[in-house]
This record gives sequence, C-alpha cells and structure tokens, in this order.
Amino acid sequence: MKRLAWVCLVAAFFVGFCALSGAVADEETPFQLLGRVEKVVYGGPQPGGLIARLGQVEQDLFGRELPGSIAERQQALLNYIDEGSPEQPSFLFKLGVAEWAVSQRVSPSKAARDRIADLELLLEGQRGEERPLAMRLERLVALLLAEGVTWEDLSLPAATLVRVELQEALSPRTAEKDMPVAMALRDDLVVDGHLVAPRGSVVVGHVAEVKPPRSFGRAAEVKIAFEALLPLGPERIAVFLGEKAKEAASTDKEVLAAAGASFLGLVVLGPLGLATGFLVRGGEKELAQGTLFYLESTTETTVRAFPVPVGLQGLTRQASPPPGEELSGDSGDGNAPPATN
Repeated sequence: MKRLAWVCLVAAFFVGFCALSGAVADEETPFQLLGRVEKVVYGGPQPGGLIARLGQVEQDLFGRELPGSIAERQQALLNYIDEGSPEQPSFLFKLGVAEWAVSQRVSPSKAARDRIADLELLLEGQRGEERPLAMRLERLVALLLAEGVTWEDLSLPAATLVRVELQEALSPRTAEKDMPVAMALRDDLVVDGHLVAPRGSVVVGHVAEVKPPRSFGRAAEVKIAFEALLPLGPERIAVFLGEKAKEAASTDKEVLAAAGASFLGLVVLGPLGLATGFLVRGGEKELAQGTLFYLESTTETTVRAFPVPVGLQGLTRQASPPPGEELSGDSGDGNAPPATN
C-alpha cells in the first residue's frame, strides 16, 4: 500500500510539473539542464551519455524512470527539485526545512544525497540507501514534522537587513576578477513567523575589481559585486551593501570584533551601492574567513517561506537587531534566542 501511494505521488508530481515545462527548456540545452539536476543531487555533472544519465538520476530520486520526452522529463525534474507547485513545496525547500529543524542551519553547497544521508545518520543511526532519495526525504519530513512542510507567499520588504559572513579568506594577492566569493547567511531570516532563509543559506557574489597597492601608501582594494541571497524557495533576493547595512554594522559589536577596529575603513560604497570595496590598509593582509558584515534587500520581493509551527519557533536564531532596527522584518514577540556561533 505504501509503495502504491508512493508511485501515485511520483505520477502526480510528473503530471503537475510537466505543465510548467517549456519556457526554461527552450533556453538551455539538454546537457545543461541535466547538469543542473546532477549538481543538486550528486554535487556535479556525471559521466556518460545523456539518456543513461537521465535515467540514473530518475532512478536515484524516484526508483523508476519517468514517462515523456527527454525535454519533458528533464524539466519535470527541475520543477520538482527547485520550483515546486502552489500546493507542493519543492524537494530543496523540504530538504532545507528538515536540515534547519535538526541543526538550525542548512548546507546548500553539499550534494542532496549527502545531506539526506547526514540527516538519516543523525535521526536513525543509519543511511536508507536502498530507497529512492525522494522517498527518504519524505520519511525524514514525516519523522520531524507531523504536519509536514508547507509554504506560503509573503512580501519581503525592501531594505530588510541580513548578516553575512565570508566562508573563505579574501585577499588582493589571490583574488581575481569575476572569481566567486563564498558567503553565507549568519542568522535565520524570519519574517512574521515565516522562515525565509535559514542560517547557512548562500549569498551569491563575485569579485568585480582588484587593485594592487599603489604609490603613496594607497591600499590594495578588492571590490565585490553582491548579487543575491538564495532562500528556501526558488526566488533570488537581490542584496547590496547600502547605508542602512553600513549603519547596522557600525553598531554590531560582533561584526566590529570580527572585522577589527578598521571595519569602517574597510567598507566603502561603490556606485549606487551595487559594488562594494573592501580596502586592505596597513598591516591588514586579507579579510579573514568568518568576517561579518550586513547587507540589505534591494527591493520588495515576493518569496515562498516556511510558516514555522509554534512548537518550533524557539529554534529560530536571529541576531540582536541594532538600535531602532528590525533585522529581518519579523513582527513577532522577539522571544527567539540570539544567534550563536
């Protein structure tokens, strides 16, 4: 009976998600689409031919191959993994909520199969490798949340503050133009009791410009273009380092301690606030891993978020807001404990 219910669930997913196909499929090649799916599931593209690889990822996710053309099958996979439907949160959304419920953070840079295995080890002491990944995730969700995982649309206000940390050291000696900059959310982003992005969520950015030390003692300079915060849902939240973010950093003792007394000299707004220069002065050789700073959302954005059940609201970890500010626009009672390392 459980197996039959599982097959019906897979079929329902496929029918619903095929209706959303087409637009993206026209923009990317079959190999590019499949590579995106494999990066999520395995951590990167797999060897072999297109048809064999497609069948393998379907087997690993669902325990069976899906019907339809190659384009339909690929787009159904992408929609299932990332987009979801109004009634059914996506695979990645559910996985993120499950990780957050267990460890109060997410690991989006890891392969989904490893993230699921880690949760199984923590909860049950062994991996369920004989079962499809989608079935294993549904089992984990059922163990953690009796009511399951749902999502709701909400409006994230413009200028919503978030605290971000560098995942790797950044130095003018090693930085190159267009090089990705590894950054992650330091605290949960919660709005009106809805979890938008847990701690560990990726913040996308790249090196926009590198200048070596110049004459007359002028500092080396690395400019970073901040692009977006990737939340639980499929949206991208555009972010930048604006005046509100800079002011928040100037009153946050943890940020000042992590960046040193020269923090306010390290951060300078670029044109329109879209590119930010980190200036390395004097004895400062790099911005260390773990350096903290604030960013703010560029515009009001509609996002899909997890309505945190009352019994789990104590798990949220938000930084103490600067005087007169609300970090994430949360209008709750403020009883959530502060962020911890």
